[in-house]
Amino acid sequence: MKVLIIIPAYNEALNIEKTVRKIKNIQKSSEDIIDYVVINDGSTDDTLEICRKNNFKVIPLIENLGIGGAVQTGYKYALIHNYDIAIQFDGDGQHDEKYIKNIIEEIKTGNDFVIGSRFVKKLSKFTSTGTRRLGIKFLSFLIKLCTKKKIYDPTSGFRGGNREVIKIFSKHYPVEYPEPESTVCIIKKKLKVKEIPVEMHEREFGTSSIKPLKSIYYMFSVSIAIIVTSIWKRGKK
Repeated sequence: MKVLIIIPAYNEALNIEKTVRKIKNIQKSSEDIIDYVVINDGSTDDTLEICRKNNFKVIPLIENLGIGGAVQTGYKYALIHNYDIAIQFDGDGQHDEKYIKNIIEEIKTGNDFVIGSRFVKKLSKFTSTGTRRLGIKFLSFLIKLCTKKKIYDPTSGFRGGNREVIKIFSKHYPVEYPEPESTVCIIKKKLKVKEIPVEMHEREFGTSSIKPLKSIYYMFSVSIAIIVTSIWKRGKK
């Protein structure tokens, strides 16, 4: 299998080198062809300079598109270069590279889209705040209501898809807080979605872009997007 690891990065100067080194370590031991590309999303810090200094594969966006635009750029790259699998891997160091092979194996067995979940089986000592966990449970409930499928970790950015998913996401990928909405899109297209347990870590440097007040806007906008996506996909059948 030819696999692309998509690493979106916005102002991750303190994390990006360690993140890419993780991917380089698994390149040596994998039976599959593991490539990566950093999508520098208009960072205002030294993220791009660090990538260039280390000769990392990087696509520099001339302005900040947000996580959705950065990830879609990665899927477009995967489509153009004929990858079999594309896996999202955050640039902040929270994802654990040892689970990449598990995502690949699940796709090889016939799943179209595989989500690395913190809640299918608890493996991590690190947990998010109580408010955020409550929000995740609500989004999980809403997705189940709209699609009849239970997704335990709808906000996980550690996800991988096959060629069909690459084609879909290269054409359209939600712009703002895209994980729940894009998951609904894949489910409504009747593709096979599976969650597998993964371990995630607390970021060493920097802070989350989702602040308390922004969380309210996030929950409202994502909830509307899930409902609209569900209705629109149903109408497209």
